[in-house]
Amino acid sequence: MHFEQVASDWLRLLRGKRSQRGWSKRLGYSSNIAYRWETGICFPTAREALVLAKRDGTAGREALARFLGAATAPIWFTGLDLGTRDGVAALLRGLRNETSLVELSRRSGHSRFAIARWLSGSAEPRLPELLGLVEAATFRLLDFLDCFTVVEKLPSVAEDFRALKAARKTAYDVPWSHAVLRALELADYAKLGKHRPGWLARRLGISREEERRCLEALATSRQIRLQNGLWVMDQTHTLDTRAEPSRARRLKAEWLRVALARYEAGVSGTFGYNLMSVSKADWTKLRELHLAYFRNMQALVADSSPSECVVLFNTELFALDEPVQA
Repeated sequence: MHFEQVASDWLRLLRGKRSQRGWSKRLGYSSNIAYRWETGICFPTAREALVLAKRDGTAGREALARFLGAATAPIWFTGLDLGTRDGVAALLRGLRNETSLVELSRRSGHSRFAIARWLSGSAEPRLPELLGLVEAATFRLLDFLDCFTVVEKLPSVAEDFRALKAARKTAYDVPWSHAVLRALELADYAKLGKHRPGWLARRLGISREEERRCLEALATSRQIRLQNGLWVMDQTHTLDTRAEPSRARRLKAEWLRVALARYEAGVSGTFGYNLMSVSKADWTKLRELHLAYFRNMQALVADSSPSECVVLFNTELFALDEPVQA
């Protein structure tokens, strides 16, 4: 992904139909700064860009909270002001979680010393650098952009975002398709040389009809294509299915049912529970630890190679004495 081009597209969209000179003057610049931004000569800091997004009315705090993924916003998110250097630094630290500076540097291409200064707030990243760090830390830049702007109007990523939404819809409508997608990444599948109907079904423990249905859905959403007799990944996405809460709940319930069925069938794995009573302060800490663990696991999976098994990870953490939502 070309982060400078994405940044230029975003700034051009914020300007809208106003002239570059008029927009520059309105922002308080004597020079034609809009032209310089949009042609990539220079870029505003992340803080300046996020302030512009807020002025444009496209910055959504609730959308950003959903992007973070917690049922309750993490502690660091409370009072977060992205219009300040410290606020941007806090956001980056929160998104980074436990990812090492060395790993962030490897993924983003920026030096770990520069990243350390951005995380501490002693220096400010420019907008392209912010975008690159978000992608390096979360692999979900498109969803992040969706919190602040209309991504379909950014030429550099519009097609990718439409493909991401199509993949997300497929995950909602055909839950096993995601597992089939992971199975197609397996080294054992690549060794087949030619697709064998029923191989995926046997590997995943599903019916051949479900296998066929999943392959059709994945091909229709342009996530896979036939190449030299084998189904191969056409596009890869880090899917966040929480965008539509009601559908996300149904999807999670489906995978809980899968886990229950496999547990009752006696498959090997980790199945356990613990009932406890804790203080409200420690309940908050437990949720933070739970989210941090999940993010660390995602980072490990993203870099895992070779692909040798398909794994279902289910996790639940909730207070039994909280009222059930209608």
